[in-house]
Amino acid sequence: MATSPAPSHTITPEERKVIFASSLGTVFEWYDFYLYGSLAAIIAKQFFAGTDPNTAFIFALLAFAAGFLVRPFGAIVFGRLGDMVGRKYTFLVTILIMGLSTFIVGLLPSYASIGIAAPIILVSLRILQGLALGGEYGGAATYVAEHAPDHKRGAFTSWIQTTATLGLFLSLMVILATRSAIGEDAFAEWGWRIPFLVSVFLLAVSVWIRLSMSESPAFTKMKEEGKVSKAPLSEAFGQWKNLKVVILALVGLTAGQAVVWYTGQFYALFFLTQTLKVDGATANLLIAASLLLATPFFVVFGSLSDKIGRKNIIMAGCIIAALTYFPIFKALTHYANPALEAAQVSAPVVVTADENECQFQFNPTGTKKFTSSCDIAKAKLAAASVNYRNEPAPAGTLATIKIGEKVLESYDASKLSKDEAKAKDTEFSGQLKDLIKEGGYPAKADPAQINKPMVLLLLFILVIYVTMVYGPIAAMLVEMFPTRIRYTSMSLPYHIGNGWFGGLLPTTAFALVAFKGDVYYGLWYPIIIAMATAVIGILFIKETKDNDIYAED
Repeated sequence: MATSPAPSHTITPEERKVIFASSLGTVFEWYDFYLYGSLAAIIAKQFFAGTDPNTAFIFALLAFAAGFLVRPFGAIVFGRLGDMVGRKYTFLVTILIMGLSTFIVGLLPSYASIGIAAPIILVSLRILQGLALGGEYGGAATYVAEHAPDHKRGAFTSWIQTTATLGLFLSLMVILATRSAIGEDAFAEWGWRIPFLVSVFLLAVSVWIRLSMSESPAFTKMKEEGKVSKAPLSEAFGQWKNLKVVILALVGLTAGQAVVWYTGQFYALFFLTQTLKVDGATANLLIAASLLLATPFFVVFGSLSDKIGRKNIIMAGCIIAALTYFPIFKALTHYANPALEAAQVSAPVVVTADENECQFQFNPTGTKKFTSSCDIAKAKLAAASVNYRNEPAPAGTLATIKIGEKVLESYDASKLSKDEAKAKDTEFSGQLKDLIKEGGYPAKADPAQINKPMVLLLLFILVIYVTMVYGPIAAMLVEMFPTRIRYTSMSLPYHIGNGWFGGLLPTTAFALVAFKGDVYYGLWYPIIIAMATAVIGILFIKETKDNDIYAED
């Protein structure tokens, strides 16, 4: 049932309180996300010291990834609770679990103190936090949308989407302030715990505010009428009429939104630092500046969606992003590392290899080993940002790399011992590095040649795409489902889309680059997902901005 246009509305103090209290949990999410990611190398040494450094770092990243992988399960657990007990109490529980998990990481004894128990407890805390996060976003979005006046849901919920920037800056400020105050050595030894410990202040403020909040009016009305669902999981996912909407929300909305979001904010940083070899400090500052400049547009597009529709803006964001990623990322190369761009043209590279020993190097856990001569050659070139052309070789021959007139033979590590493989890798890497350098490929981007204003402009455009798809998404997901199963239904497609489709983007993109030999080839992953979402969304998803969120179906 549609509602008629409402008169202009001035936001009340109570509504501000609702938005602020709900957004704090998302700030927590992003604070911890950047905190753990930034300190992964230190955490590896503290909690996985029983292994070699590379394996320790991999396990630290796996502990990080565990929090993402379990989010859909958290969406199911806490979504069910939110639809049966209420929005307020459920996402009060989620923020308590999430906040205490972050705080306890700061207190957790290291591997040197308690041995294998340290990494086990750390991973358990990450899983607990991931479960809580699975319920946090859906609860926040549902709670704010159900408090919002008609025709203002896009504007109200878009404030939740701005908190990524606040979480990023908060984590950077706390880390920088701690490092400056106590020095690098002390920070690596014990000071890294401080950013986790100070999160307890965020938790205290958030819990205090949330305790004073009232239940959502939509849930209160439903409860008074005795229409609360007794089995939200079976209703949401066991009845085709609802399951169909959940599937459409995933493939026709959140999958495309997720890859556009991850490309604009995370893959762009990966591309700058890993592919274009821009130093980390410069790349982080440029990304942070683009986020700061573009963040108000979350609210702009959220508010605009109240007028022209959520679907129009989200689909436009997916389509425009998919059509412009190749020229934008090629322009990033031109302005950030022109020497690399020149080398790609002047010094073509050819990999000649037995095609049967070349694997698709998809490695989301970081634990799989690629030991054939073809895989080693391609992985090294991809990591060095060198484009190459593939040519077949007779079966059983070792892969070779040709740059200009010089040829370097790769090696097969499958039958080498650990020490032999390490020595051979060092030797091969050094030879390849010299060969690449002779071909004119720069080891690092020259700071003097980086056109920072143009790079910032391109990054700003990428984040604008993010604001288009992400600004209206919370309101649209809320409006797609009836009140009795809303929390459960909207949380699952959101977390599968963002945790899995988005979270796998860097790994998939690297595998595509190594497979094809083109540093831009990884962009096909977000392009295909975004275009598929746009097609499905345009054909099968209805506009929701005028939906009555109190309707029973």
